[in-house]
Amino acid sequence: MIMDMMMLVLMVMMMVVLVKITTMMIIGVLIIDVMMMMMMMMMMMMMMMMMMMMMMMMMMMMMMMMMMMMR
Repeated sequence: MIMDMMMLVLMVMMMVVLVKITTMMIIGVLIIDVMMMMMMMMMMMMMMMMMMMMMMMMMMMMMMMMMMMMR
């Protein structure tokens, strides 16, 4: 009788631990996914910013060249 009760308690505890581990894993995966998405977004933004900066620099250079030619 007592042994059965102990076994039941152990089983319940194991189940709880398993559920906790699974939930933690799922949450971790979700967090990692979100982080990856954020990183990708940041990278895209950085790339866009770099492209814009390059375009601006090119425009400035063109303007300078035009000014030089005019002068």
